[in-house]
Amino acid sequence: MARPKTPDRSEWLKLDHQLCFALYSASLAMTKLYKPLLDPLGLTYPQYLVMLVLWEADGQTVSQIGERLALDSGTLTPLLKRLEAQGRLQRLRDSADERRVLLQLTPEGRSLKTRALVVPEAVACASGCALDELASLTARLQALRGQLLDSSPRAA
Repeated sequence: MARPKTPDRSEWLKLDHQLCFALYSASLAMTKLYKPLLDPLGLTYPQYLVMLVLWEADGQTVSQIGERLALDSGTLTPLLKRLEAQGRLQRLRDSADERRVLLQLTPEGRSLKTRALVVPEAVACASGCALDELASLTARLQALRGQLLDSSPRAA
């Protein structure tokens, strides 16, 4: 079998050859897809991500959520305050360490999980991919993210 021809180096400067643009534009399309799915739940996409993490394991700290979602506290705190105002979660000081804030789902936040089950199904349907293809793509993107983070220059 013939090996694919390596494009001229200048070809790599075309927009359609940029991995970063493919990921960026796919992310925009994904976020656009989620909006009408999340509106009936009263959630924004970042709020949905927080809820996903808490549905997996309730009672996590703000720093654990931030680490899991790669969000800093300046971004996360207003988002958590809005979820708390909506009655989805409560923020509690850790009795063992007052500096730590624990996030606890409310009954409303827990019950929202059942209503949210339609979201991944709709996304899978919209993707046109079989479930094993989506699982493979997700795993590959997670591996890529890890590789990129490992190869990023560290701040001194």
